[in-house]
Amino acid sequence: MNMNKLLLLIFITSISFSCKEAKKSENDMKSNQEVEEDISSTMKSENTNAKIDITPIEHATAVIEWNDVVIYLDPVGGAEAFEGQKQPSLILITDIHGDHLNIETLNELDTSNATFVVPQAVADELPEKFSEQLVIMNNGTSEVVSGITIEAIPMYNLREEALKFHSKGRGNGYVLNIDDQRIYFSGDTEDIPEMRALKNIDKAFICMNLPYTMTEESAAAAVLDFKPKQVYPYHYRGKPDVSDVEKFKNLVNAANQDIEVVQLDWYPNEEY
Repeated sequence: MNMNKLLLLIFITSISFSCKEAKKSENDMKSNQEVEEDISSTMKSENTNAKIDITPIEHATAVIEWNDVVIYLDPVGGAEAFEGQKQPSLILITDIHGDHLNIETLNELDTSNATFVVPQAVADELPEKFSEQLVIMNNGTSEVVSGITIEAIPMYNLREEALKFHSKGRGNGYVLNIDDQRIYFSGDTEDIPEMRALKNIDKAFICMNLPYTMTEESAAAAVLDFKPKQVYPYHYRGKPDVSDVEKFKNLVNAANQDIEVVQLDWYPNEEY
């Protein structure tokens, strides 16, 4: 083999080796990128599918937990009602009535790290010491608090004899947009058009108690209009009677079996 052929062979071999190394490097980069994308996708999935725990306390009061956010809904009953619960980071209050707003309970709880989301009527009743912690919402507005988009939904009476209980614009129901779920708490209301017009609700907590809110029939009719995936009857102790939540369930499922009616224990100290 002459010198020219030898040099040509060395040159070709060198190019071939370089191409293989470049291809290997490209494949390694691609592999690393795919791993990073998989990790990112997994982290995103874990973050957006965090469990939402809803614990009934009594009547209209509940604790909602998601990630590190602890929400107290209409906290009443004194600090003892929340024994074993984590400190609240967000407090939602729907109305001024005593089964939704209780200053004594708020004073007993450690609310030092909590943001209060309230209607103006509630803000007017709260002690001055809470003023820097308030987010005041009117019907039809929305706010982002603790990573949750909160929508203020009207709540009011329709029946002539009940108009004295809840006037339009005073209190708020709330829709909480948590991850990909929309959770509705009705507050004290009847089957108002704003409720019937709700869209894409995953969990709906619906009141029903006379004379203050609505009948089982009215509650079921509204639910059948906006079709939540799940409906939870709550706030169903009235005077003198307790609403028939089994009747409510039967009315809903007779017309739409796709709506799951979930019964929680809202009255642990009563035999309802």
